Amino acid sequence: MKDIQPNLISSQAFAGSNVLKTALQLCADARSHEKNGDYLKAEELYRSSIEALDKKTEAKTERLRVWMLVNWANLYQLQGHYNEAEKLFLQALNLAESVFPANDLKLTRLFNNLAVLYKYMGRFDEAEKLYWRALSLLEPALGSENTEIATLYHNLGGLEHARGNYDKGEPFARRSVEIRKKVLGEHHPNVALDMAALASILTGQKKYDEAEKIYLEVIAIFDKLYGPNNYDTAINLNNLAALYQSKGKKVQAELLYRKALSIKRSILGAKHPDVAMTLNNLAILLKSQGEQEEAATLYQEALFIFKEELGTQHPKFITCLDNYAALLKQMKFDLNE
Repeated sequence: MKDIQPNLISSQAFAGSNVLKTALQLCADARSHEKNGDYLKAEELYRSSIEALDKKTEAKTERLRVWMLVNWANLYQLQGHYNEAEKLFLQALNLAESVFPANDLKLTRLFNNLAVLYKYMGRFDEAEKLYWRALSLLEPALGSENTEIATLYHNLGGLEHARGNYDKGEPFARRSVEIRKKVLGEHHPNVALDMAALASILTGQKKYDEAEKIYLEVIAIFDKLYGPNNYDTAINLNNLAALYQSKGKKVQAELLYRKALSIKRSILGAKHPDVAMTLNNLAILLKSQGEQEEAATLYQEALFIFKEELGTQHPKFITCLDNYAALLKQMKFDLNE
């Protein structure tokens, strides 16, 4: 799922305004620390940038506040702190609806980004409404072949994937690939992201050969662009591992899961929900190989992360808990034989 990054207003627009220049510089510094993985410092700077704006209340200040709130929300989302992210996104959206016209295309960025968050939170119906609301504004204004349109189709496909509606999601995913290839070319990283989303949906439909070919192409693109230890590579290693697992290639699947897990931990930290997803996936594989003790340990770690970051009502926590319970039942049965 993709968010649409806001373009902060240039500091040149605020010539003569020391308060606004200060706020912009604080926000720029926050984004720099975020890119370097120093999330605590980034959060401190985002908060300071908003506090700097509190000294002014004119219209352009409020427009700038919207995007600063979005950047701060994106930081929370990156860390898996979804409740905190939602509060900031809603604050930004409420403010934006008061300072932008109702048909302003800038609102579509907020609809999309909040929808992405709701997808991660398991609130699929709310996410879908926001995606279609964004499309209803964008397509009449920009036409059908635009990268922001492609992003929304990508995200609609991802939403149907999360629901398990793979046949419904495939046309959205193919449309996003088609649009973005026309606009950006064959080997752009955003095209690779669209291709990976399509491969995931094809895997759900058991179209394994086409999906495997796409995953290998995507991983090669990311390795060439960023090197082997990057987040997008980790995601696709995890997904290719799941494909191999479905095909019964358990040795290859385990190697890829462990590699993906190592990369995710190094980039996201040990307690991110995405780390927990790979822990759960690896545990499922190990259970099928008879490695019950390690599988139980991995389930316990994943459950702790899901509980702390998403809560016990989230679908990911519930699924992982069911998996763990099935393992414990099997282990008890084996002991009683």
